[in-house]
Amino acid sequence: MESKRRNKMICPCCMQEHEVEIIREMEHNIFKGQKVEYEAAYMYCEHADEYFEDEALITENDLAMKHAYRLKMHLLTVDEIEAIRKKYGITQSDLCSLLGWGGKTITRYEGHQVQDMAHDTILRKLDSDPEWFLELLENRKSEFPDETYRKYRKMAAQLYLDTQDLYLRKSIEAKYAAFEADTELCGGTALNLDKVIDIIGYFGKSACVTVLYKVKLMKMLWYADSLSFKRRGVSMTGLAYKAWDMGAVPVEYKSILELKGVCYTEIDFGNGSGYLFTAPADCAFPTLSEEDKDILDTIIQVCGKDSKHQIIERMHNERAYTETELNEIISFGYAKDLSIS
Repeated sequence: MESKRRNKMICPCCMQEHEVEIIREMEHNIFKGQKVEYEAAYMYCEHADEYFEDEALITENDLAMKHAYRLKMHLLTVDEIEAIRKKYGITQSDLCSLLGWGGKTITRYEGHQVQDMAHDTILRKLDSDPEWFLELLENRKSEFPDETYRKYRKMAAQLYLDTQDLYLRKSIEAKYAAFEADTELCGGTALNLDKVIDIIGYFGKSACVTVLYKVKLMKMLWYADSLSFKRRGVSMTGLAYKAWDMGAVPVEYKSILELKGVCYTEIDFGNGSGYLFTAPADCAFPTLSEEDKDILDTIIQVCGKDSKHQIIERMHNERAYTETELNEIISFGYAKDLSIS
């Protein structure tokens, strides 16, 4: 029990005006069949030796009990529900309209009523998926004034752009789920996109790597993973590589190169353009161990000065390439015969 403050008032217990202590103590109660523990506040009359609650404390204690229940049942709290709504800049009633709920549902959830699991799941999806918000908004466009619709769409579109990297990662990871860190296909390593980004930056940082355009980068990534497998029995990144005309290319390479953290400068060649890959500003590369860097330095020493045509020719002479059909996944089993040691 803890005394927090004193209020001077007409005490309903003794009907006298005096200072009344506000006492806080841990309370236990049953709510929706669950036993919950929470801090409750009561007034204490020293003259009558009694505890009591006014209307404000009854409301405060009720909300504290429901907050404890939400936490116990892993439901969104009032503050979290309010934060989701404010993130989209949408009013309580408009959010209800968007979701097809009763007009006061969100008002109640941000007040005294605890949401059920189904509504909680919907709110969580809305929090993590601005694209879905945009879909819902488009489907219910007629229910909002044009100015309101444009306002909500602008907010959600910006959130979608801000989280695009997350969507991109999920898309890439979904493609790799079928491989499940297969030893032959992915070198026995789970996909690590952060490490892929760091390796690209590490290559881009080195003064010993020249003309690091897309074709050359793809081959250097394959050589790094293959040398890692040859030396350690596992690849470095978990990427799987297909055999294309110009050599090895990671599965989903286009999406990988659009990940946040992959740095490049777009170069205009007159009849087209190309991406010249560079290093990030911080050059920290936190995912790379010293052993990783030693492997990458070996690849840089051997391939760093190669032109596009030289590294393609180098790749075409690897047994891993000559014995793999075009568009098929290159097995890491060939790493034992890699030309680089």
